[in-house]
Amino acid sequence: MATTTFPNLIPLETLPLRTVDELQACCPDLLTSEATISEEDAVLAARVFKALSDPARVRLLSMIASSEAREACVCDLTEPVGLSQPTVSHHLKVLHDAGLIDRERRASWVYYRLRPEAIAVVARALRV
Repeated sequence: MATTTFPNLIPLETLPLRTVDELQACCPDLLTSEATISEEDAVLAARVFKALSDPARVRLLSMIASSEAREACVCDLTEPVGLSQPTVSHHLKVLHDAGLIDRERRASWVYYRLRPEAIAVVARALRV
């Protein structure tokens, strides 16, 4: 399997791994949920987590969420992540298919915006 490099991203293996104690200190609700997640919510959350398993997609989602208009055109996202337009479009499709973002075609451009209800599903899955 070929390894893809992303010039502007920090390799995950260089980041410190949080311990359970550190997670308990910062996010106690994450580790002490009183109710288990339903099977349906677990399936939805797994699909979302799979879409978010790529650092480039997490960054793209963050860029869309933090943009001034709360939306972004693919043309505005390629340079900041250092990826080609087809690669960025692929990542955006994965995020869209997971239900995290909506898209709207305007002439020859496609604009993406965050779906707040999708973030609520992730929060519910984590019980935060």
